[in-house]
Amino acid sequence: MIEKISFEDEETGLAKELFVLGETVLGGTSYILVTEEEEGDSDAMILKSVSQGEDSEHALYETVTDEKELKDAMNAFSDILDDVVFDEE
Repeated sequence: MIEKISFEDEETGLAKELFVLGETVLGGTSYILVTEEEEGDSDAMILKSVSQGEDSEHALYETVTDEKELKDAMNAFSDILDDVVFDEE
């Protein structure tokens, strides 16, 4: 079963539930691959942890926007998740 986590949208203040498809650490930074749908084809996002400390219940994540960092994270997730294919737009 895939883990489901809840995020608070900073713009709207509303909670949004996402499914965590995978987790990895690159260069000491934690990344998660999340999607709105548990199964099937869906848009996904790679988020990186910007939390200070070990409070996993209230961790802070932001979208990866740096192209090289995003490419590195995509390659890592492709290596660890056999059924994930990224369609770069």
